[in-house]
Amino acid sequence: MEVTATAKLRRMVLEHLARYTWENRLTDSVYNILEEVQENTPRYRCCVFKERAVLKNRIQAAFGVQFGLNIIDAAKYTLTQPERKDLPIMDVLPAACDQCPIDRYYVSDACRHCLTHKCMNNCPKGAISVINNRAFIDHEKCIECGRCKQSCPYGAILEIHRPCVRSCGTGAISINKDNRKAEIDQTKCVQCGACRNACPFGAIDERSQIVRIIMALKNKNQKMVALLAPSVSAQFGFKVHLGQVVTALKQIGFDEIVEVGVGADITAAEEAQEFMDKVPAKQKLMTSSCCPAFVKMIKKHLPNYTHFISDTPSPMISTAKWVKENIPDAITVFIGPCIAKKAEARENGNWVNYVMTFEELSCILQSRDIEIDKLPETTFESEASKFGLSFPLPAGVTAAVVNTVEGLGGTVGEHQYASGLSSCMETVTNAVEGKINPLYIEGMACQNGCIDGPASLADFNIIKVAVKRYADSAKTQNTLDTEHAKAQIKK
Repeated sequence: MEVTATAKLRRMVLEHLARYTWENRLTDSVYNILEEVQENTPRYRCCVFKERAVLKNRIQAAFGVQFGLNIIDAAKYTLTQPERKDLPIMDVLPAACDQCPIDRYYVSDACRHCLTHKCMNNCPKGAISVINNRAFIDHEKCIECGRCKQSCPYGAILEIHRPCVRSCGTGAISINKDNRKAEIDQTKCVQCGACRNACPFGAIDERSQIVRIIMALKNKNQKMVALLAPSVSAQFGFKVHLGQVVTALKQIGFDEIVEVGVGADITAAEEAQEFMDKVPAKQKLMTSSCCPAFVKMIKKHLPNYTHFISDTPSPMISTAKWVKENIPDAITVFIGPCIAKKAEARENGNWVNYVMTFEELSCILQSRDIEIDKLPETTFESEASKFGLSFPLPAGVTAAVVNTVEGLGGTVGEHQYASGLSSCMETVTNAVEGKINPLYIEGMACQNGCIDGPASLADFNIIKVAVKRYADSAKTQNTLDTEHAKAQIKK
């Protein structure tokens, strides 16, 4: 994963807040970030004051509070008050968003002022004229229909989308023409986090629980359990072994580490049974339920199709339930590359207490001066099957469900994998309307599945190789051969 300047700023803020929290000086030192994270001269904005305003927004997001709250008050609130779960996970930083143009069509230097004036002739609103031997678009009249771009023989008219708008597969982001700032329509947003990485100014960020997680880790009166996603492979370097990650988690205060691949096997077993019961006897098809952003997409944008979504809990929830059944007072913390899991955890607070991304974990390790590649390995053997550990790979859920259905004596038949929200929406719609005929659809919001989550630390191609290698090392091949899946089948 490319480490941009905005990613560095975000991580510096998280690392500083984490360090202050460990050292019990958060409220006294939070204002120091304004001096420690940046230089005295503006590097990214027009002036130091603008940079500090943006930085305060980043701190507020990291605390998980509303924008505008004094950062000392924000620190005190986070240390003493319940989390503001009414605030969205993904949000626009008010001080950061003001750099991108709104107008969609521009005339470039390629304009030749041709005699046919096709751009003018095809404009239904008369928004194009010729000024100084060059076509000019009057954006007060332009309705952004695109006919000028289509008709220009030189391709001189450019169509420009704001990166955040272009990245949103659900159309949840629009531009306020009064203040030129991006706005997220939370009735459409599925909290996938694609916009965060797309914005070149770092003007969109997610709210974090990093301070609350550290406070829980410091509390020795409760058992802390890390729910570790299989996509951890190669996140901290291709040569870093899982045993070193486990050592690092132990050092920062986790008592137990549970591989979420175990929950993936439970999910695969339950979803396979559900498929055999429902399709095609009760409904024409079924979709996966592992990706919370995909599930939200159907519920918010295709509400008439919600009954096609599997009722089976995701691997994160299945793992958390298994932990809570064995350790009722455990504090569970999911760790993975997914931002949408934060929203899913809010809806399943009885099972998942906190969610942090690999990026946030990396910042916590840095705040403790832990060099993960130099740590000894803690013996750790996953109880998950090869198929369970392969869930984060493209079509990994489908492979596990197909294998499990066949192990139960059935067959899935035609199935479809879709990644990226636009593709997911099109695939589900076409399937319900009969344009394609899959009986099972696996949908993933991220373009290359879970291994390409917005909070991954490494390139998805590297993670893909590492996860495959990790899955191949599993002591059990099939989901139905694991004790957890067998127990699920017996229920």
